[in-house]
Amino acid sequence: MTGPIVSKIYCSPSQVVLVVRKRPHVINGGGFVVTDCSQKVIFRVDGCGILGTKDELILRDSDGEALLLIHRKGAMIEALSIYRKWKGYTFDYEGEKKLVFRLKEPNSCLARNNAIRISVDPRGSKKDSEFFEIKGYFPDRDCSIVDYKGVVVAQVGVKKEVEEVMTSKDLYQVFVKPGTDQAFVFGVIAVLDYMYGESTRC
Repeated sequence: MTGPIVSKIYCSPSQVVLVVRKRPHVINGGGFVVTDCSQKVIFRVDGCGILGTKDELILRDSDGEALLLIHRKGAMIEALSIYRKWKGYTFDYEGEKKLVFRLKEPNSCLARNNAIRISVDPRGSKKDSEFFEIKGYFPDRDCSIVDYKGVVVAQVGVKKEVEEVMTSKDLYQVFVKPGTDQAFVFGVIAVLDYMYGESTRC
């Protein structure tokens, strides 16, 4: 159980299974939609096809309100760095940005075997940041977000029946463990989608 990172509204006491459907670039400008088992939209992610800006993503709620603004540091600075760094921000009532997580994407030329690592700034606490890692390979739809103790907090997968019918990976499921912030999970998945050149990228 990780507790709220973006908002306690998105922490469920039981496991939640959500479905991700990628939007085609040609019609909707890319990105993806997240629904529950009854097809109700929970989140929407807009990438550069909609925003018109590279290295920037927005996670929205079902009403279209922005929950997370995610962007990557300038590419020039990162050319010599081992990691590319992403930052996720929430907004307070006055519209001010607040940093909630940082994701380190290994620079493929310099850090082939390093894991993708996410650090979370604890809310209203002086304790150290919590760490999460990505295990597995997102493009295969076979990966997990694990906490610093090695406990899986969310898992990406494809149902066997869906896999047999669809050759593309445009539809997949995410299993979010009890107490885990779903908005945080899909903020991380939005970055993975962009990193691997999928629906949020131009």
